[in-house]
Amino acid sequence: MRHWDVMKSKGRRLSMAPKKNVSIAVIKRLPRYYRYLSDLLKMDITRISSKELSKRMGITASQIRQDLNCFGGFGQQGYGYNVEALFIEISKILGVDKQFNCIIIGAGNMGQALAHYRNFEKRGFKTIGIFDIDPRLIGKKMNDIEIMDMKDLEDFVGRNHVDIAMLTVPYEATREIAERVARLGIKGLWNFSPMDLKLPYDTVIENVHLSDSLMVLGYKIKEQFGRDQDMNGKL
Repeated sequence: MRHWDVMKSKGRRLSMAPKKNVSIAVIKRLPRYYRYLSDLLKMDITRISSKELSKRMGITASQIRQDLNCFGGFGQQGYGYNVEALFIEISKILGVDKQFNCIIIGAGNMGQALAHYRNFEKRGFKTIGIFDIDPRLIGKKMNDIEIMDMKDLEDFVGRNHVDIAMLTVPYEATREIAERVARLGIKGLWNFSPMDLKLPYDTVIENVHLSDSLMVLGYKIKEQFGRDQDMNGKL
């Protein structure tokens, strides 16, 4: 089956038209499906049942069926899911079958980590510009991209199509820079500042708090190994 072919199973055609009001919890699980299906393709697995997929992902088969049913009816009892076709359709839903042009604002440690993470481009997110206000950084290169002065932001966006701005700036500068970016018509903000951004613009914002995830991990460790035990290597 070619990548662009539509899966057919016992006369049923794969359909991934999303239903209205899909919950954010389902949307947040889609990248996991994408990753696991990608791994299955690398292992030359062509079809898989919801039960088998549930064992790999650590969620119930019922949850998988409910999640995927939000985007249309597909899969067949006794057949399972066509891995390649499902991977392609989830890619389309997530938009990774297209390219998003991204800029990074803030070339500090986090900005450098984002610039050097090559998996973004494999997922369709290409970094085309990096900006900072530090004269010691301006003119240097990160991942073969020259760091530009923030004063050149408007000119750059005017000459290049930018879909997403990744913000890795200090807390006190976050809102001002975010509003400046939004006024330029950039539709997506990936915000790594501790601030929960909300803007009165037609802009989609994803706030990322790495410390929240770390604290959740700390909670899970304490729950699993006991609250009163010494956490310094004596678990």
